[in-house]
Amino acid sequence: MIGFLKPLWGYRGFIYGSVKREFQSKYRNSLLGGAWTFLNPLAMILVYTVIFSQVMKAKLPGVENGFAYSIYLCAGILTWGFFAEIVGRGQNIFLENANLLKKISFPRMCLPIITVLNASVNFAIIFSLFLIFLIFVDFWPGLAIFSVLPILLIQLILATGLGITLGVLNVFFRDVGQFFGIFLQFWFWLTPIIYPAAILPESIKSIMVINPMYPIIQAYQGIFVSGQAPDFMTLIYPLVLGIGFSVLGLSLFRKHIGEMVDEL
Repeated sequence: MIGFLKPLWGYRGFIYGSVKREFQSKYRNSLLGGAWTFLNPLAMILVYTVIFSQVMKAKLPGVENGFAYSIYLCAGILTWGFFAEIVGRGQNIFLENANLLKKISFPRMCLPIITVLNASVNFAIIFSLFLIFLIFVDFWPGLAIFSVLPILLIQLILATGLGITLGVLNVFFRDVGQFFGIFLQFWFWLTPIIYPAAILPESIKSIMVINPMYPIIQAYQGIFVSGQAPDFMTLIYPLVLGIGFSVLGLSLFRKHIGEMVDEL
């Protein structure tokens, strides 16, 4: 593992520069520049809050607070977006950087790390605004907020492992990327993000256990809506699955990196 990480540490300047350039390129030639980083997620949070809590008067079963459903929705959508960005970009990372891989000599694993760091920066900004919103509406979850960190780590392991695995496979089988883009849309709607799991029939709930994002999203929503730390035993399944995908992805990467460059 040390031998694997040492080359990456040597290219930390390359990684940092790549993350910085991508962040800056998003708002190049924009009058407001980096302000859009805050304005876009802030607008989304305000729209959800106004539409669902004030216009539609949507409420969660058993929760009277008018902001509860908006917070439930934001907690699920923001964290799902973090997962989907890493996986979605990970599956195309080697294809999108084909010219870089052919022309420049550097540790190829820098590319997935750059993808994860870019997604993490975006998520950190959006999530910070969400936390400020919770304080503003007096819905702070208390000490349960510290449970977010291990859940994020588990989600990150799952997303990164899956993204690398798909990224390698997508080089050799281009249908993988097309198929997973469609699959990701179904996966979103098959995860209780927009709707509460309580409304599902028991037959559907029994099938839901195979969805690794189900306990992760439920854990986030439980923290932010109810102020309750999750049962971490429910997160063992996505953690084991994430480790499995990480091992598989790294194995495929190491075994086929030479063939990948030729294929690209």
